[in-house]
Amino acid sequence: MANKGKLFLIPNVIADGTVDYVITPQVREILPEIQHFVVENIRTARRFLSSLKLYPAIESLQFLVLDKDTKPEDVAALMEPLFHGHDVGVISESGCPGVADPGALAVSFAHKNDVKVIPLVGPSSILLALMASGLNGQKFAFHGYIPIDNKDASVAIKAFEKESKSKHQTQIFIETPYRNNAIFKLLVNNLHESTLLTIAVNLTATDEMILTKTVKSWKSIKIELPKAPAVFLFLTNP
Repeated sequence: MANKGKLFLIPNVIADGTVDYVITPQVREILPEIQHFVVENIRTARRFLSSLKLYPAIESLQFLVLDKDTKPEDVAALMEPLFHGHDVGVISESGCPGVADPGALAVSFAHKNDVKVIPLVGPSSILLALMASGLNGQKFAFHGYIPIDNKDASVAIKAFEKESKSKHQTQIFIETPYRNNAIFKLLVNNLHESTLLTIAVNLTATDEMILTKTVKSWKSIKIELPKAPAVFLFLTNP
């Protein structure tokens, strides 16, 4: 068998129109050597690679889908090029593969099969939001999505606030853009007034918004969040 290829984790943009300044020279240097890709969505992955203007013809590249519906037992077939000496690139729909992303299945498979994994530097909305929040960056937990049901969401928020207080731990969530205002309302209605709440919307875009206020302060202002990708973070005050 030929030497195994390497699995490259390729960051994608997290806001439209930002490819020129958030995709690093390292990524641009490595990408032209990769012809095989595992992606969440072929159409948007093609568009992303085309925007970089690194390939003479996108049509010559090979794409396979790894998304939220992919089963672990199906990953081996997607990784087959690795065992013929070809490098494979994993591209998320947004941000860094493997972080709140189904690309983690590919990474897990690679480790189990002694394939070298190479993460490339790029934008992560979760880490950017934490960096800019002013909250505790030494202890934090990412919880994905808050439950959709309001009652379940309220229970979860209060439980995570209790954990934040006991561990002095920043709690981090993401949400589907159309639910931003609903989640904001749930947070301000269920968190203690002294708790610090950060809202980070459309990170890296020209209209990005990152604000940290106490819940009491949030309640005193009127705000309508746009339908754009958002990260919510909170930390109880000592």
